[in-house]
Amino acid sequence: MTAPPLHGALESALYAEDLAAATRFYHGILGLPVLAQVEGRHVFFRSGAGVLLLFNPAETLQPPRNPALPVPAHGARGSGHHCFAVATADLDAWRNHLQAEGVEIEADFNWPNGARSIYVRDPAGNSIEFADPALWG
Repeated sequence: MTAPPLHGALESALYAEDLAAATRFYHGILGLPVLAQVEGRHVFFRSGAGVLLLFNPAETLQPPRNPALPVPAHGARGSGHHCFAVATADLDAWRNHLQAEGVEIEADFNWPNGARSIYVRDPAGNSIEFADPALWG
């Protein structure tokens, strides 16, 4: 049986205990608009056509409190990874912006296919990548 079509990723999730620090990073430094937040539990950001969800892992492991929203308990502990697609022409500007904001560049290199990636860590230790979409093209 052939699987029905998927239309790409709608959302992805990372986990951070300090949501205020995460908000300063994703909204304040990266400029992602805040879509929704619940103090101490989560903050959601618009990222292109999708959404980046940041959850406090201790809170999302709890069973749902609202029977009208029976989202299963979920979560992760430890560092995750998220990659933002960035036009090749904008990668130097991103590197300069991140450094000006005091964000340490962990790695900046070209892949064998010529695509470039810049890696940093968010305040929770998640690996955040800014990459030319040709990486997977």
